Amino acid sequence: MRLSEAGVKRVRGYLFVVERGLRSRLPKDEARHAVRAIERHINTRVEAAEARGDELLALERILAEIGAPQRVAQAYSADKNLEVAVKTGRIVSIVRSIAHVAFGTVFGFIAALFLFVGYVTSAAFFVIGIAKPFFPDNVGIWRVNGPVSIPTSLGFRWDTTETPAGGNWVILIGLLGGLLLLGLTHLGARAFLSWYRARRRPEFPLLT
Repeated sequence: MRLSEAGVKRVRGYLFVVERGLRSRLPKDEARHAVRAIERHINTRVEAAEARGDELLALERILAEIGAPQRVAQAYSADKNLEVAVKTGRIVSIVRSIAHVAFGTVFGFIAALFLFVGYVTSAAFFVIGIAKPFFPDNVGIWRVNGPVSIPTSLGFRWDTTETPAGGNWVILIGLLGGLLLLGLTHLGARAFLSWYRARRRPEFPLLT
């Protein structure tokens, strides 16, 4: 089937909405590449369709089978972000993929919660290490004094006259602890997304 001018305009309008949805979720070049791939798929479907009956009705049927533009943009970007997250470990792609999984399944939400705690805790360690030189009397290792002095926490205290333990070692503990925890959490995030990707069906399999 060959499209008339009205059919071509309808396809362009569809692709315009798809691209607008993709640009909010993917880099500009990646969004442009995705739109070209979707356009090729539509053209292939149109060329394979029989040239009889109402052309626009047949075209609408094809577009409906592919999916609503915003849904196509969401599904394609979810698949692409997951692919990039697993292959490259880019933090933005990992965060987007984890958020998508968290909203999609209960198991994904639980996994995302654990990963979120890991990232936040690593950030807290970094803050402690960086803040120690600026607030030496308020940041450190805090203890319960008694027959035996027992360390109970690492962090900030403002309403105390006690002197924290640890000295400048707290800087090293904070920075190395934060770096170690960040690395382990990031590796865990990539491993989880790799496992998830291997066990799921692509949301937009028409382009795979």
